[in-house]
Amino acid sequence: MRPLLTRTRAVVSAAAAVLAVAFTGPAAHADPAPPALTDGYGLTQVGTAQGTATNFVLTVTTPAVAGQHHIRVIVPSSYYTETSTRYPVFYFLHGVGDDPSNPHLAYPAMLASQKVITVVPDGGLRGWYTDWVRQDTAAGAQNWETFHLNQVIPFIDANFRTVAAKSGRAVGGLSMGGFGALHYAEDRPELFSQAVSLSGAIDFNLYWVRTAIRGTLSNVGFAMSGTSGSGEGTGGSGFGPAVPTDSAFGPLNEAGDMSAALAHGPVVNAGKLASVGVSLYTGSGNGNPINVVLDEPAFAESVTEVAQQNMKAALDKAGHPYYAVDYGNGKTWGPNCRGKHTAGCWGQDLVDYFPRLEQAFAAAG
Repeated sequence: MRPLLTRTRAVVSAAAAVLAVAFTGPAAHADPAPPALTDGYGLTQVGTAQGTATNFVLTVTTPAVAGQHHIRVIVPSSYYTETSTRYPVFYFLHGVGDDPSNPHLAYPAMLASQKVITVVPDGGLRGWYTDWVRQDTAAGAQNWETFHLNQVIPFIDANFRTVAAKSGRAVGGLSMGGFGALHYAEDRPELFSQAVSLSGAIDFNLYWVRTAIRGTLSNVGFAMSGTSGSGEGTGGSGFGPAVPTDSAFGPLNEAGDMSAALAHGPVVNAGKLASVGVSLYTGSGNGNPINVVLDEPAFAESVTEVAQQNMKAALDKAGHPYYAVDYGNGKTWGPNCRGKHTAGCWGQDLVDYFPRLEQAFAAAG
């Protein structure tokens, strides 16, 4: 799940840096170095952050999830000059097989915003944004929801001048992260005022969504949301040690009782989004899924299109308004979008979404 470019910022003047140190939050810098942050909420930093003061990656450990984890933080350059301003935060959840250290996840719309802080936390190569029902696998501790909602959010609020309230938070994501965004907003609607899914794997009732989850866990077969740096499909392998396919949600195959796992699906929980502004984006995949199954970016998007249609129907039934875009083959959705499960489409999704998000934050003000 990738694309595009990172940006450097202009050097902040010495006078602005002097003014900034009087305010709560990371120390301002007259050079492009990342700010110093304070450990807490179960997170311990490893080494020093890498990048610039406006776009950097820190590494943390936590008892909640085995291993080391990257968190990318993108702050407006105005953060260091408008030192009395508090900023809303957009938590962006990546897809299968990716990592926040990938510079392509710093999408241009995020970098261009002067009104919103963006945080891209590690969701694991196949963490699926949930506290796994099994913690006894070769993957070790896998409590991703605890990591993100109980640790990353308060850590960010403690270290930056944020609007530390529901009105100042949004959650979004692509593919696996699209599931995570709606799932988190449904589980904890008191935390988020807005949620957006880009090509999200948001309907567990769909066979191919379940197949994608099983594929990432077992490292066998088709992984719907795996992409390389160019945004083209990869196979269903290389996501870490193989674990039982019921590890994350419980059984997700027809041979077992899938009721517990299906209960996690965002579509069946659409009614829980009553207090959250919902946005949905997808393409069409450009063809009959049966004929394009070997073209994973096309096939995956044909699945997410159906998932989005089912989410819209569930929101309609709940009487909850939403904003939805289906850009079909992508020909009118920007020069780099062809309607497939690729970064060129997601970058354009965010170009469309960010002004709307900034307006929503301003209105909630």
